[in-house]
Order: sequence, then structure tokens, then C-alpha cells
Amino acid sequence: MTAGTRATIAQACLAVAAGLTVSLWPIAPNTAAAEPVTVDPALPFPLPPAPPYLDPGFYQPDSAKVAAAQPGEILAARQVNLANFWLLPLNVNAWQLSYRSTNTRGEAIAAVATVIVPHRAAPSGERGLLSFQFAEDSLSQNCAPSYTLQMGSLPNPLNPVIGAEFIEVQAMLQRGHAVVIPDHQGPNAAYAVGPLGGRITLDGIRAAENFEPAALSGAATRVTMWGYSGGAIPTAHAAELAPEYAPELNIVGSATGGLMADIRMAVDYNNGTSTFGGAVLGGLFGVAREYPAVNQFIEQHMNPLGKAVRLVHENQCVALQFAGFPFINIKGLFDYPGDPMRSPEMQPVLDELSLGHRGTPTAPVYLYEAPLDEVMPINAVNNLYDTYCQDPNASVAYTRDLLSEHGVAAVSGTASAVLWLDARLNGVAAQPGCHQRDVPTEFLDPGAIAAFVQAIGGTLASALGMPV
Repeated sequence: MTAGTRATIAQACLAVAAGLTVSLWPIAPNTAAAEPVTVDPALPFPLPPAPPYLDPGFYQPDSAKVAAAQPGEILAARQVNLANFWLLPLNVNAWQLSYRSTNTRGEAIAAVATVIVPHRAAPSGERGLLSFQFAEDSLSQNCAPSYTLQMGSLPNPLNPVIGAEFIEVQAMLQRGHAVVIPDHQGPNAAYAVGPLGGRITLDGIRAAENFEPAALSGAATRVTMWGYSGGAIPTAHAAELAPEYAPELNIVGSATGGLMADIRMAVDYNNGTSTFGGAVLGGLFGVAREYPAVNQFIEQHMNPLGKAVRLVHENQCVALQFAGFPFINIKGLFDYPGDPMRSPEMQPVLDELSLGHRGTPTAPVYLYEAPLDEVMPINAVNNLYDTYCQDPNASVAYTRDLLSEHGVAAVSGTASAVLWLDARLNGVAAQPGCHQRDVPTEFLDPGAIAAFVQAIGGTLASALGMPV
């Protein structure tokens, strides 16, 4: 899309605002020399960016062009201006990339990622790359981070998580690392589909490494991945998929917290008992967008109340997913004779969505979880840890934050995750083997409070125009 077209779309947006398969499909790395991609300039202030549904040229490029590209190949690029909470500009170098990825059926799809490079030099001399997966948890592409993070995007009180988690991204930027942020739910906003998000994440890393203005070291770049809750799902799947799907990437670690390791256990855990039941149900609707067998099962067996709830969920951002239907009886929305989550039609997909069956990630893993987590069952993560650690080559560090629940652990675990990821990107090897520990709170970890304060202080300074 040209800059003029983008400006026209942005002006229209301003006017509006005013008035299943389970195979892996291994992919060869993108080694062919693609044609250079023109980088469009950022929109001039105060023109707002167009939301994705008004920007099809970038988010939904010609299907023939997508199919002809290699996974991770850049289709279009543009410079963007980023901000904290839509308004406070962030002084960094930032671009959006439209690139080719692959869905769970092996079909070519377009994906979008935001690449951010700080002004400060890399501490190790070679800039590392973090792939950060936000807990988007939404059923609308307009809730995606590529739009929400831009300066001048329409404020959306139903989409508060991305603004809050952006502080974690800035903590890594402040340490001199580049960050790539994929819209990991894909073009259909397929919430909670880890195998899809994992592929989009890995191809986003490929695209960032191939993007010349980012000045990375190509496939030699040290890469880490990080995500919490809804962002942990694609992160964990990417870690498992990487050895076969993207073996050329130099992934040196992944950190996940608040992880849904087993979707069956998550539904059982939240069925009629949790304030987060609506979010789990929204995830089921997101899965139906990627797997036709699940959508067919829902259409056939969901009762009228369930179908009405689905209509309310569709195209909504995270706040409604979480708060709209607390304590909902998920299984009671089906007229299936028995447990719908144990139906034969659902089992292949549910197996694919659960972690651990592909084997242990070859890169080191950092897990942090709260036993009091009211949405993600701790036993599923305990089982995943045990499964990974059956591999004698495993490197897994697992922390259980005893005094936290889902939301608190997202905050208390941030600094320790930053320190672990920072060490990996600076070339410090992770401790081999498996190590599990229980702590009252991760705030007590050495250096955690100082790192947390530094991240908050750096974010406040950037709001005053200080370069990151």
C-alpha cells in the first residue's frame, strides 16, 4: 500500500471516528533472495492509523502474492509511530511488516508484525531479538497489537491488556534488545489456537531477521520468546514447533507464564466455577475459526443459549471475553449427550492444542505459574514440566509463585522473566537440566525489585520524550 493510500484510509477512519489437520507441515527456511521491499513512511501527525478492517491492502494482500512467497518473506513494510496508551509517543525506531506465514492446514496466509529497535546500543555488541506475544485474547483483528500500539489509534477500553503489557516490551528495549510483536492470532483472529500462533510467531522472527532496516544479524541473531496467559499459548507452541518448522533460527530461550498447557483441563477447571469462564469459552470460539471440525461441532450441538452467547462474543476485545460471562457453564451450552470435550469429533483438535506431545523444546524454557491461578490449572503445567523433563537434554526452570493468582503473577513474575531473557540474549547459557522451585513471590528474587523499578522508571521517562 502506498503512503497516499494509507493517508486516504486514515482520513476516512478519522471521519468515521468523528461522526483441522494435526500434521506439522515442516517448512524450509527462506534462503532465496526476495525482491527488495519499499518501506513506506510513517503517517504525518495528527493523521490516525486505519484499523485493520479499513486497511485490507496491508493486512489482506493478494492471495496469489502470499502463496508465491516463502514463510517469513516480507510482502510490505511501513514505518509507524508507537505510543503508550494511544497518546504518549515512544521514541524508538518502529515498523510494521506484512509477511507470509502458514496456517494449521499448511496453507499460505498473510500475517502482520511490529518490529521495534531501540536507539541505544546492544549491551553485548550484537543485538538480540525478543519475540513478544501479547495476551490479545480477542475475536477481532481490530484488537491486534499492530493497531493498538500505534499513536493515534482509537482508544478502546475493552482492550486494556496490550497497553499494560507494553511496559514489559519496553523493559527489554531499555536493555538494548530489538523486539518483534506478531499479531499471532492471524487474519481471522483465531484466539487460543497455539499451533497457528506458534507458526506466525516463528515466521515473524524470520521476517524481522530479514528486514534490513532492523540491522540484525540474520539467522545468527540470538532470539528469545515471551508471553503470559493468552500470549503464553503461541509462545509455548512456537518453542515446541521450532526444531522442525524453523530449525535455522537461533532460539536461545522462551519464557511463559499463566500457561494453558491442556485445553481439556482448562475447560473442566473453569466450567461454571471461575470468573474467567467467559475467556475460556471465547477461546473455544476462536478455535472454531481455525478448525472447521470444531465449528461444525459447535453449529450442530450448541443449544440456542450457547449460540446467542457466541453472537455476543464475536468480534469483541479481551475485556468482554473475560468479564462478559463469569461463572458460565460452558458444557451446559451444548446439547451433546455427554461431555462435549470428550466427543470423538473434538479429540484430534484438542490433542493438537495441548502441549507436550511434540516433545521437549530444544531451547531452554522458563516457566512461571501461580498455584492459586483461577483460570489456568496448575496441575496441567506440573504435568508439562514432568513431560519435558523426561528428556535428558531438557533445560527447564520452573517457578511456582505461591502467594499470587493469575493477574498478580503476571506482575510479580515480570522482572524475573526479564532478567532470565536478558541473560540469554547476552550470551549467558541457561542452567542445564530441570529445576523447580516454590517461592512466596518472585518479587523476592535477587535483582527483581530493582529491575521492576527500572522498567517502570524507563517507561515514565520515555513518556517525556526520552529516547529508548
